[in-house]
Order: sequence, then structure tokens, then C-alpha cells
Amino acid sequence: MTSTTTIAGRYRIEGRLGVGGMSTVHLAFDNRLERYVALKLLAEHLADDPTFVSRFRREALAAARLVHPNIVQVFDFGFDSGHHQHFIVMEHVAGSSCAELLRDRGHLPVSRAVEIVTQACRGLDYAHRNGVVHRDVKPGNLLVSDSNVVKLADFGIARATDQSSITQAGSVLGTAAYLSPEQARGEGAGPQADLYSLGVVAYQLISGRLPYEASSLSELALKQQRESPIPLDELNPDVPAALAQAVAGALAIDPRRRPADALELAESLTDGLRGIAPPSMVTEAATGATRVVSDERTASTRVAPRPTTRSAPAARAPRQVPARRPTRSEAAAYARRGPEERRPPSRRGAGRVLAFLALLVVLVVIVVAAVTISSGTSPTVVHYQQVVARDVNSAVAQLQAIINRYTK
Repeated sequence: MTSTTTIAGRYRIEGRLGVGGMSTVHLAFDNRLERYVALKLLAEHLADDPTFVSRFRREALAAARLVHPNIVQVFDFGFDSGHHQHFIVMEHVAGSSCAELLRDRGHLPVSRAVEIVTQACRGLDYAHRNGVVHRDVKPGNLLVSDSNVVKLADFGIARATDQSSITQAGSVLGTAAYLSPEQARGEGAGPQADLYSLGVVAYQLISGRLPYEASSLSELALKQQRESPIPLDELNPDVPAALAQAVAGALAIDPRRRPADALELAESLTDGLRGIAPPSMVTEAATGATRVVSDERTASTRVAPRPTTRSAPAARAPRQVPARRPTRSEAAAYARRGPEERRPPSRRGAGRVLAFLALLVVLVVIVVAAVTISSGTSPTVVHYQQVVARDVNSAVAQLQAIINRYTK
């Protein structure tokens, strides 16, 4: 195409802006509306694919309905029979793509990279809520205007190419490094695939490198399943750990573990820049800690040693042991015992105590009487003193004999 080439009778090509595997982008002037536009000419071989043509028309219409500050506006699309090419007319963004920024600078300051990605998140969220999935999010499709407004380009083209004959022939859509694991496996791609691809862009803008380096889809799929990207805070000391966790969440292999939508990803990145961990990560960490503590308790309970000393449970009733029949010698010895000895031990002990108390009372009475009598001086009293003395001596002797007998 030269500067004198006009597409569809109104778009005059004035220069080339970029070249891709499926298209070439030119700066063109719209003679009808007198404004500059970005004219994307799709590869000529796509015009011979009827499946692509029908899907391209449908998806181009859907992309044209997306009107958002962070999405490149689609103005027109069609087929130029003279040049045998499909074309798309888009809003011209004066500025640079993220691919050009990476090429010129290597990587961006952390805060600048987060700002770019969060703006892209807002554009993706709007598209997803309107039923449009990008499927080819990469630095070349993130345009940064001279006024620092980020716009996503090329909506609908990847989906139009999906399931067409060129895909079935083995062509790779988009850049392999930015494809989600489900796309690398050949599965359907939904909004979560766009979040993964945007996570790869964020990782590259911050660190200057890709999370996975692969030369083919099969190698990429193997690395995604077997390896984890190096955390961003290890590659760049200016990256807070919370921000590294937020980007890692977008790069989760399982789509269900990624942020629920693009706005949640934007919020987690903004919070991570301020050192606030994503809520999902905090919940998961708390759950994991609880699970570990529970497992440790279960394990300690499982391996607890048995006590070395055994003690019968308090609630267990004593075992009833059947009474043993006495032998003949034991029966004969029992027959020779007196009535007192045949009593049970408990009854004999009680009788001994009662007898001892009775003798003690008698002794106290005798002592009191003796004291009373000893205070008198008459002959009769003297006679009683002698009698009481003998009785006292006799009682003391009997009491001593009883004590000796029952204390053996």
C-alpha cells in the first residue's frame, strides 16, 4: 500500500503504524468525515475463509457497539473488493502501545504499570458486561495516548478467527506467551482468559520479562502446569509483596482462582500497590492456617502415646468375684471359735467399743464417788474409803486387762 491508496473509496492511507501476524495497521485520513483514523487491513488469506468472514462481520458489529473511554472505538468495517482485503476502521490514538514502551524502556515504574493495567481493567469489564471477550490481550493491543489514557484495541478479531479453517489448520492466535492455560489447551476462552492475559501484561510491564518463556503452545502449557512464575517482589525490589500476590492471583492456572471480574483485579492491584493484600489471598491464608492447625491437632491426637499406668474408669462397676467355698480344715477351725469370734469383724469391733465405753463410765462414777468419800473423816467414811479403794484397784485391774485384750 502506498500513500495514494484509498480503501473503500474514502480512507486514504498516509503511513504505516504497525505490522502483525494477521494484519497491518495504517494511518489513514477519512475524506468523508475529515479526520484521521487507524485503518487495519487483515491478511489477504482471511478473505478466502467463509467461516471467518461470517464471524468477522458479527464480531465487528459487537465491537462497534462498545463505547467506552478505555476501548478503541470501531467506526467502520467491510471488504474492499479491489484490493481483496477486509478492513476495520478504528479510532486513531496518538501515542504509543505498551509493546513500544517495553521495547524502549525495558520495564515501567511500578505505579505507572499499575495505572495502565487498572485502566485496561475498566475497559475489559465494560466489554465483558456487554458479552464481548477480547481473547488477544497483549502489550501491542494496549494503547497509551499522549494524555495518558489507556485504550484496548482489536476487540472481536480473535473471536472471529476462532473455529475458522485457519485455526483448524493449526495457526496460533495471538502471542503464545499471553494465552491463558485454557486457551493453550485448546479449550474455550471466557472473561477469565482475558484476566490471565492482562496479568501477564502486568507482570511484564513491572519486571521487564514474561512469567513463562516458551517457543510453542505445548511447551507453554507444560510450563504453566509444572512451574510457578518467580514472584514479582523477588525480581523487582520496588514491588510490594501484596502487589506481587495480586498479579499472581491473575496468573492462577485454575480460572476459578482468578479474580471474579476485571474490576476486582483492578481493585486488588491498586490495594497491592499500597501494601494491602487481596481479600481472596487473606481468606485463603487464614483458611490454610486453620487447616494446618486442625491437621496438627489431629495428627498429635492420632500419635498420642498410651498411658503407662492403667486405672479403672470411675464409672465402671467392680467385677463380681464368686465366693470361694471353705475347705474342711477352715470349717473345723470356724466351729471351734466362740460366739464372739464367729461374729463378723465389723460387729465384733462395734461390740468392743461399746464395752470399753461402758467400763469407762463405771470407772468415772467410781472415781467421783471415791473423791467424795475421801473428803470425809468419820469412822464410817474411813471404812467406805477402804472398800472403795479395793473396788477402784479392782476396776483399774479389770480395765487394764480389757485394754490389753482388745488392743492386741
